[in-house]
Order: sequence, then C-alpha cells, then structure tokens
Amino acid sequence: MAGKPDKETQKRLKAEKRAASKQRRAQIWQAFQMQRKQDKLLLPLMIGSVVGAAVVAFLIGLIFGLEWIFLVFGVAIGVMIAISIFGRRVQRSVYAQADGQPGAAGWALDQLRGQWRVTQGVAGTTHLDAVHRVVGRPGVVLVAEGAPHRVKSLLAQEKKRTARVVGQTPIYDVVVGNEEGQVPLKGLQRHMMKLPRNISAAEMESLDARLAALGNRAAALPKGPMPQGAKMRSVQRTVRRR
Repeated sequence: MAGKPDKETQKRLKAEKRAASKQRRAQIWQAFQMQRKQDKLLLPLMIGSVVGAAVVAFLIGLIFGLEWIFLVFGVAIGVMIAISIFGRRVQRSVYAQADGQPGAAGWALDQLRGQWRVTQGVAGTTHLDAVHRVVGRPGVVLVAEGAPHRVKSLLAQEKKRTARVVGQTPIYDVVVGNEEGQVPLKGLQRHMMKLPRNISAAEMESLDARLAALGNRAAALPKGPMPQGAKMRSVQRTVRRR
C-alpha cells in the first residue's frame, strides 16, 4: 500500500488547491464584470431575486413566529437564484457571440453534458463547412454547419459513409443555422437531449470505436470559435457546480 503523502507534498497540494480556487474566483469575477457592462438587467435581476426571496420567506415566517430564521433561508435561496440567473445570462451571451462563426457548432457540442462522444470535423470543405459526429444513447448524430447549399451534399455523403459501419443503429442529421428546418446554435444542446435513447452505454462505446476507424475527410478546420468571452465556458461549469 502506498503511504500517506509527506508533509511537503501535503503542503504543496494544499497550495495548488488554494491557487486553483483563487483562479476560479477570479474567472467568475471577471465574467461578472464583463456581463454587467453589457447586460444592464443583470444586477437588477440578481438583486431582485435575493430581495424577493427574502421578503417572501420573512412573511411566511411571520405566520409561524420564526420570521428571522425564515429570513436567513430566504436570503440563501435568493442567492442561489441569483447565481442561476448569472450563469444563464452568461451562457446566452457566449452563444450569441459564437453564433455564425466557423466551428461554432463543434464548440457547442463540446459543451454537452452526459454520455456523448464528439468527433469534430469528420468531413469538411476549404470554405469551413463541416460535419461533426456525435455518438450517444440515441445512436449517431451528424451535425453540419456552413452554407446550406454545400453542407446538404456533405451531410448526405457522410451519412452514407457512416451507414456502412453502424448497421441498424439510428443516424440523425442536424444542420445548425437560423433558417427554416435548421436548429439554432443556442438550441442545439436542447435538441440533442430530446433525442430518444435507442442504444445502451455498452453499445455506444463499441459503436464509437468502430466509427473511429473511419477517420475523417475534412479540410483544415478550426477547432471552434473564439468569441470574446468564450473562456467563460469554464466559468459556466464552475457556476453550475456551486
């Protein structure tokens, strides 16, 4: 059995933990300042949620003669609501900045939570049109982005190539955009989460391994957009955990 870390190692680990925590707080504060400057409703909504929850809790507490205890709980609930509002509005701003940029769909797919295997740029053109492959419990989802008249044929080719490997596994195709029949970038995650579960986790892993052997047919593609504030991705995750 491995022994306990020595005092020097423990001290170093604690220092690294403190530094990481300090960095997360700095990121959240920076994101808050950026969002506050461009979103005039942020502060009123956050303050209003805390005050509103506190007032409601205090009034309920009056009924039981425990108004001050209820007030504390009300403030805590209000703070949680305020943090949720902040996270959602930051996320909306980041998606608005990313919308329409090359690689935006691939970037959004990387934000998916849960059991998903994302392979960016399995097919693409020099015009930065791209098809991304996602393997999950629904089966295979091919997500295309770019000029509609180009991605339609690109998507059809990739779907045909994929079908040779996956057999009877369902293949879904999605085109990201704001035109009729397309899925808006901000709604891509929600669209993916609504797809039915058709295969097991074990089947998903096996399927992903088989598809990996296909390689990709993409031109040089960006890994994802870098909108101003895109680094808020880690902030969003930190806020969700708190």
